[in-house]
Amino acid sequence: MALVGAFLMVFLVVHLGINLFIIPISANHKEVFREAVYFMTSNPLIKIMEIFLFGGFILHIILGVILQIQNWMARPVRYKKEGWSHTSFFSKFMIHTGVVIGVFLVIHLMNFYLVKAGITNAPEGAARIADDHDFYGMAYNLFSNKAYSIIYIVLIVLLGFHLNHAFQSAFQSLGLDHSKYTPFIKAVGDLYSIVVPLGFCLIPLYFLIYH
Repeated sequence: MALVGAFLMVFLVVHLGINLFIIPISANHKEVFREAVYFMTSNPLIKIMEIFLFGGFILHIILGVILQIQNWMARPVRYKKEGWSHTSFFSKFMIHTGVVIGVFLVIHLMNFYLVKAGITNAPEGAARIADDHDFYGMAYNLFSNKAYSIIYIVLIVLLGFHLNHAFQSAFQSLGLDHSKYTPFIKAVGDLYSIVVPLGFCLIPLYFLIYH
């Protein structure tokens, strides 16, 4: 669970780095984004990594459900009086945020990956979709929809909550729990769970403000 989670967290950083070029952070942002998409959809090595990525998502979901069921079975009857716990606030709702993120992932795949596969139709809007690999046009049409952008922000915030506990939990599960290093790992985890979701939120915020 920890290894798969760490792999997915690295993927999020790469994914964010590409997605930020949807907004005009440079004069040739559209060209950079399209070139990155072309590389990610045509490179044979990336194709292999894509299999591991989807396998990682599926394995992460299955292991998450199994662990949650084991936790419920370990305590079938809850305490009559809930007391203070060392368990973090975010860790108590990992399965809940995980389910919401899972739903978001399905919607995300329907709007992009399944379009590329020819299974679903490209999102409609002001931008003309050149082909099934025109992810910039698809993203433009999606984020130009204010309702979609708002829902996207809410779901990304929930992802941030999920990541806040997941980051430090992964290190702990791998046995890297030490009184000297854990505070630093926790600080990096807090920073990661804020910066990465904030980066993703910049995209819909840009469209909400300027479109």
